[in-house]
Amino acid sequence: MSNEKIFCANCSNCLVVSQSDNGSDRYSLRVKCSKKQWNKKSGEEKFHKYFTAARRTMDECEYYEETGDLFPYIKNLRKELPIKDELYSPNSH
Repeated sequence: MSNEKIFCANCSNCLVVSQSDNGSDRYSLRVKCSKKQWNKKSGEEKFHKYFTAARRTMDECEYYEETGDLFPYIKNLRKELPIKDELYSPNSH
């Protein structure tokens, strides 16, 4: 593998999931690695906000599957993704 950093957001294993807002019917969107490469020190799976995931890099990853042209994509993510959480409800359209 090359010496370039791997941008996790440009990997097909980087997935958007909904995460409940403390037991309410509202939820926010988070990003996780479907290959469980992001873990907390406790061993639990780690979820990231959109904004963080666009900046998340790794030196190497055996599961990395590039999804497209890296730099226009990452640049656009950093520009367009919200910094603050957006909460959704099942009835919102």
